[in-house]
Amino acid sequence: MNRFVDLADFPREQVKDLLGLAARLQQHPQPQALAGKVLGLLFLNPSLRTLASFQSAMMRLGGTAVVITPGQGTWQLETRSGAVMNGAAAEHVREAVPVLASYCDALGVRMFAEGRDLAADLAERDFRMMASLCDKPLINMESAVGHPCQALADWHTMDEIGVPERGKFVLSWVHHPRGLPLAVPASTVHMAAMRGMEVVVLRPEGFALPEPIMEKARQAAAASGGSVSETTDRAAALAGAHIIYAKEWCSTEHYGDVEADARLRAHLSDWCVQESWFSAADPHCRLMHCLPVRRNVAVADHVLDGPRSIVIREAFNRMVVQMAVLYRLLRG
Repeated sequence: MNRFVDLADFPREQVKDLLGLAARLQQHPQPQALAGKVLGLLFLNPSLRTLASFQSAMMRLGGTAVVITPGQGTWQLETRSGAVMNGAAAEHVREAVPVLASYCDALGVRMFAEGRDLAADLAERDFRMMASLCDKPLINMESAVGHPCQALADWHTMDEIGVPERGKFVLSWVHHPRGLPLAVPASTVHMAAMRGMEVVVLRPEGFALPEPIMEKARQAAAASGGSVSETTDRAAALAGAHIIYAKEWCSTEHYGDVEADARLRAHLSDWCVQESWFSAADPHCRLMHCLPVRRNVAVADHVLDGPRSIVIREAFNRMVVQMAVLYRLLRG
């Protein structure tokens, strides 16, 4: 393994092996496993959990992390091909990424979707360009339509609390003041399908996940014995659910049109997870969310602070699974 960019790059058995390694490292730490190794972390977008969890994971394995946030103590970076660089950006990623990679043993890159051209974002055009510049082991710390580290942590969390592999997993759209990227919902629906679950995408009209994302999840489900469906019927979707995974995303019907997206979501404030959402779910149904979350907009306080919520455990498990990813990339 020399890149961790998409769970779909690995067979299910290899993902489960990685999860097994994560559990072993959690129980039996190896504080010198990556002694002398350096991890470069390039953040073109904000972060809290991804930044802190990768730094902590590397340090717990005995290595060091170097963090670069363009424009904050370093030059602003240009990412556009063919750009005439007469603006704020002083350096292009075509020089910056190879230089940074040369100082490190592995490189993580966080680069969100531009949010203007759906086809370009689905094709991961920008992240693929960045990846082509790196000759070291590479980690996707969130791209246009991928967040494999979050997905791996979510799988590990469900394993930890005993969620059945054939259980019902509901990925539900929830409210947010503005449209957010598709990376987490895309990776989440694929992860749950790959795990073998009955996956239901619950969302309002206008927020259907793009067909390439759904087809990728259906293929994973076919291989694992799971299933994938999509609905606007909240009651039917939530009935018997073992997991309600709340997540915000943009209107795919109006992708790139901020005003149209805002008009569509303006009347959807009832898409805030309340305890009533769990009334017909499995008695042990849990709430998951990748964080950050808008309290009382996406999820009500009493749910986030109640016994159903496992969002803090999810966040902790980012560090756990990333230790396994780093170990495999740098130790084999």
